[in-house]
Amino acid sequence: MSNHLVNETSPYLLQHADNPVDWYPWGKEALLRARSQNKPILLSIGYSACHWCHVMAHECFEDDDVAAMMNQYFVNIKVDREERPDLDHIYQTAHYMLNQRNGGWPLTLFLTPEQQPFFGGTYFPKQPRYELPGFLDLLPRVAKTYMVRGKAIAQQSAELQKLLADTRPSKSSVAPVFTGSLFNQALHELKDMLDPVYGGFGQAPKFIHPAEIGFCLRQYFLTKNNDALKIAELTLEKMARGGIHDQIGGGFYRYSTDQRWQIPHFEKMLYDNGSLLQLYTDAWLATGNALFKKTAAETAEWVRREMQSPLGTAGGYYAALDADSEHEEGKFYVWSRDQIAQIVSQEEFAVISPYYGLSQEPNFEREYWNLEIVEPLTKVAQLACVSVEEAQQRLASARDKLFSARELRVHPGRDDKILTGWNGLMIKGMVNAGRVFERDDWIDSAIRAVDFIRATLWKNNRLLVTYKDGSARLNAYLDDYAFLLDSLLALMQTEFRAVDLEFAEALAEVLLDQFEDKAAGGFFFTSHDHEKLIHRPMPIHDNAMPSGNGVAVVALQRIGHLLGKARYLQAAERALHLFYPVIARQPSASCTFLTAIDEIIVPPQIVILRGYEPDLSKWRREMQNKFPQLFVITLSSELIGLSPSLNRALPTDGTVNAWVCQGVNCLPEISNIQELLHVCEDQGKISSLL
Repeated sequence: MSNHLVNETSPYLLQHADNPVDWYPWGKEALLRARSQNKPILLSIGYSACHWCHVMAHECFEDDDVAAMMNQYFVNIKVDREERPDLDHIYQTAHYMLNQRNGGWPLTLFLTPEQQPFFGGTYFPKQPRYELPGFLDLLPRVAKTYMVRGKAIAQQSAELQKLLADTRPSKSSVAPVFTGSLFNQALHELKDMLDPVYGGFGQAPKFIHPAEIGFCLRQYFLTKNNDALKIAELTLEKMARGGIHDQIGGGFYRYSTDQRWQIPHFEKMLYDNGSLLQLYTDAWLATGNALFKKTAAETAEWVRREMQSPLGTAGGYYAALDADSEHEEGKFYVWSRDQIAQIVSQEEFAVISPYYGLSQEPNFEREYWNLEIVEPLTKVAQLACVSVEEAQQRLASARDKLFSARELRVHPGRDDKILTGWNGLMIKGMVNAGRVFERDDWIDSAIRAVDFIRATLWKNNRLLVTYKDGSARLNAYLDDYAFLLDSLLALMQTEFRAVDLEFAEALAEVLLDQFEDKAAGGFFFTSHDHEKLIHRPMPIHDNAMPSGNGVAVVALQRIGHLLGKARYLQAAERALHLFYPVIARQPSASCTFLTAIDEIIVPPQIVILRGYEPDLSKWRREMQNKFPQLFVITLSSELIGLSPSLNRALPTDGTVNAWVCQGVNCLPEISNIQELLHVCEDQGKISSLL
């Protein structure tokens, strides 16, 4: 018998539609029932690719005894954290305040009918295990606590509400003085946190930290800081060679359970891979390391193959792949030595065995290997007594065979909802990689996603969060607007279309009208007309994804300079004034904001190229490969009806003219590519000294 989730579109919620638990989605019906029956709410937040969410579901939510107790004592609400990040933000923060430790997924919280949390944790087993209480024992105790300790719960709720309110920054009466000292401080903090052997920051479990790596690459491009480059290069190389990277099919898993990037939790998330595609592209520009180019290409191809809806249907990118298949984590991805030996030739095995560590002890559950690059190919070639070229050919042939064999396995489940903000991150990664590596198919992939979002998730001049099975729904969040706006600015630098500029300007207007705190500055996570919840977050720091506020400020500054819109620049400056004291306390936690601060100290250089092919493409390639941090707009001779800020005269000699602008100052037109390169290099040197 189905419960109240049966009409939802989220694959995660639908996974629970046949549970014996009387689940409700978050909404008026469930909240009204809790109030009318004076029952506490059991709130369970997770997502479809989450391994421990599946474990708790099998142990508890599919169990008749547990379900009966849940239904007796609670109103049970199931939430997909990817559709409702607003609820996840609030209740993860509340979990930390209640327990003084970080949460995670599944998040299991018990709320009053007024939505105030009073007890909770993350994963609970059915019976006591892992030093955790059993859910069967816990449920009646929590229900009794709610009934007999109402006054204490009310007092705790009031204190918690005050703590939540205090998480928002307060406006200072003194405007900050923006300086570049924060960049050195952030880099010093990152060097202190860096694992000098395996890269990455901190100890196990190890997450990807894309904003921090991106900051290091940006510092290298702007100032040639080799320490910054070493942090990024070490981390990206160790990840690309590690087990967190799918060595056979491409793409990255969400995080590593160990310090060496060897054994991940095997879910693959779109947002991680969008950010990493950008990072590996930039790292290749900085170093020329062939591994980085190869890794970017494999990631982009995995996305096109497995994560984009087919041509002629939707066009957007799917959300995630599960960690599990056939109820076992990683089963799709790991190998026994015998499995591999039966698939590849002896000559190929002689190469891939030392290369992927098959000659060492199994690294996954004592009998399987999660493949990682253990030895460089030059050493492998020596061991196999063949040339490096022959070793490379054998490796490629073996990988193809392993991929084909793996395709015959039962695949992990795919969460095929299309999320606006996550698509924004992938669109940016795909267009930048496509531009740098001259892959029109990657650029076309990103354009398909943009056009799908504009056609399907942009309704009545507002964004929606999610699309699944023909249905677009839910009011979009700050991240959706900020990430999509940022991706449109990247696309305009790759292939300029007037419709994308119009869309970007419309998104910027909604950001200011619906998300900005007009009194203090900054942007709320939810819009002004969003459902009223117990707290309205205004997140600052970068996490697995960049800060929505940070991306919004950077994007508003750039489109403000591009279009000459003072309103956008002023909103960005108000946000920086509000957040600056928080950023200054630990700048490495807000690396996205450091880009915004850099560009408020020295406005970004905008280069407009106008002219004819093939010279136009040649100029763009030279500019963007040598100066990847520049904002370069390429306007072909066929474009008409351009906005006044972009409407530059075509050259009379059929080649290219360039205009270099910084803030309100523009140099005279330049008609020689070498002169343009010298000007941008000189301007960059001046900027790096300020």
